Amino acid sequence: MSGSYKQTLEDFVVTELPLYEPCGEGDHCYLWVEKRGLSTMIAVEHLAAKFGRDPREFGYAGLKDAHAVTRQWISLEHLEPESARDLELPGLRILDAQQHGNKLRMGHLRGNRFAILLRGCEPSDLQSVRMNLAHMEAHGVPNYFGEQRFGKRGANLAKGLKILRGNPRRAARRIPKRLLRLLISAVQSEAFNRVLIGRLDRLEQLQDGDVAWIHDSGACFLVEQAAAEQDRCMRFLLSPSGPMPGPKMLRAKAAVGALEDEVLAQMEIDCEIFGRVPHGTNSGLRRPLRIPLGMPRAVLADGGILLEFELGKGSFATTVVRELLADVGWV
Repeated sequence: MSGSYKQTLEDFVVTELPLYEPCGEGDHCYLWVEKRGLSTMIAVEHLAAKFGRDPREFGYAGLKDAHAVTRQWISLEHLEPESARDLELPGLRILDAQQHGNKLRMGHLRGNRFAILLRGCEPSDLQSVRMNLAHMEAHGVPNYFGEQRFGKRGANLAKGLKILRGNPRRAARRIPKRLLRLLISAVQSEAFNRVLIGRLDRLEQLQDGDVAWIHDSGACFLVEQAAAEQDRCMRFLLSPSGPMPGPKMLRAKAAVGALEDEVLAQMEIDCEIFGRVPHGTNSGLRRPLRIPLGMPRAVLADGGILLEFELGKGSFATTVVRELLADVGWV
């Protein structure tokens, strides 16, 4: 038996969960945009051309997959909401427009809700899917970065490594800041994924020297006595974290720190090398090795099984689907 997804745009629907709603007053216009087969960046270019504005004037909280139907807020200063409501462009509709007091910035979202159609499965598979979703909800999902972070055939990763191993300042003069951040982030993401793989069988187990992630606040702290914190980890209040390396990142110690240093050595980089990249980009942070799965649901649908769930910002639905397909023996 095999399961598949993303055969059509409608098979993968993403709805942004905003950090806050527009208040109805202010100089910025928030556009609730539905995109079909368009990345966020291309959608912004279309809107910029329509309104005669520079794409850099637009704000958004996150980048959404192009091969999907996606809904998200995009902001623009000094635009009348009435001039934007119900606007339709190729692959793009504005469903709502409201005023607010500030420009949207990256990270101004709680997460995303996904609706994904799994094709190639039978009604008898539904119970197994539900059981595995319940297990993920209780124990979490490995927080891998998805392949889209690395570019086609890993091109972003290869370019980012070349920059870090060469002359970052010279590269920064040739590469736009946003693209440079993306390329360096691909390197950080690869380091994180390698550490995650090295700890895959211990995602619910803290170790001395870990940097624990507090799920409620996103804060981190160095674990000196793992046994004293393990109960909170088992209750999913804490999780071990992995590195997004950089000079300002809180470093793990003991065996955990040694694993992270070994991964960077294999990649022929270290934490401090990220500090050579101009503009203060990619200075380093921690990221939880596992993530909670919010409000999972599975129902029979035309063509297969419809999955619905929520993830926090920066996490990838493709990771959840691949874990599920592997668990039910479809891959």
